[in-house]
Amino acid sequence: MENSNLLVGLDIGTTSVKAVVADSGKVIGAVTTPNSGMRHGQIVDIDQTAAAISRALKGVAEKTNAKIYSVVAGIPVGMLQLETATGFANVGEEGQEVNNEDVKRTIRSAIHAAAKDDREAIAFLPSRFLIDGKTEVDDPRKMIARSLGVTGILLTAPTGSLHNIKKAIERAGYHNNFFVPTPLAISSVALNESEKTFGSVIIDLGGGVSTATVIKEGQIKYANIDLEGGSDITNDISAVLSISKRDAEQIKLDYGFADPQFASKNDKFAINSVGSNGQQMIDEVYLSEIINARLEQILTRLGKGLAKHNALKQPGGIVITGGTSLLQGIDSLTANGLNVKARIYQPDQIGMRNPIYTAAYGIVNYS
Repeated sequence: MENSNLLVGLDIGTTSVKAVVADSGKVIGAVTTPNSGMRHGQIVDIDQTAAAISRALKGVAEKTNAKIYSVVAGIPVGMLQLETATGFANVGEEGQEVNNEDVKRTIRSAIHAAAKDDREAIAFLPSRFLIDGKTEVDDPRKMIARSLGVTGILLTAPTGSLHNIKKAIERAGYHNNFFVPTPLAISSVALNESEKTFGSVIIDLGGGVSTATVIKEGQIKYANIDLEGGSDITNDISAVLSISKRDAEQIKLDYGFADPQFASKNDKFAINSVGSNGQQMIDEVYLSEIINARLEQILTRLGKGLAKHNALKQPGGIVITGGTSLLQGIDSLTANGLNVKARIYQPDQIGMRNPIYTAAYGIVNYS
């Protein structure tokens, strides 16, 4: 299917790559595939990451009968840095109507002034425009001005990390159109306008990294990153029960709870432990206690950072997403542990009703 309205969002995660395809804004397909080329949100093997990207994009192309040549990739909050940026441009000595090109020149001036050698601009979020150095406006286009100024927030990412992402996408056989900030992409689908404006916290529980991002006035105000995630929970289960990581991941998904109070000692399942004779029966409570121990550590660390910045009093509370949020009871565990209201977000489109797709869906929507 040839379609200029096709948009492909790519979420390159530590444990998996997610691709979402939208046609004229409507999601028509989503695919996730394992990734073994990253560690804690950073690419450590370009070829393995490229192979995961290739599998995801080929899979979603077959699913949607679409021809995919280029993608839009998300940049996680751990790579982002926020800089205040100010720019200025002349419009006309006698004063003339501000057009799109004048706005672009002014924004380019701000980006150039704030850019650093080892970082690349991802997005510029204007806070205000200034007509002739004195009149503040939200949108200066079609207004008469001699000069135009802008102040805003510039989001940048390390040049080396972006190079690795671009190279992995290219090696997979595709082109990256541009990058978008993943937390803002998530906020575009997970938060309503009031939550984005008055303040909310997005906790994204990924496979290799967990993040807490404060969104207020539509912008990133604070972010806290914890270098542990769902894969660490899987490793704990594997070590405690002496089973393979593959089996540990499966029983986590099938029988695990974030909060042991939701589990039952009467509900048991069989495992094949290394070195044991025959199968052993494990109850859900024991498994959930293993899961809960790691989750509480992650949430406590994220919570300390949020509390330090007085971010736990946001009117919108906490919105939880990411693959690990599939564990039942994660919302109550978060709410009780951090003493704040919390809810889980997952996309509600058919074929994508899983919080693992939130970032990729957000990337398409934000783009």
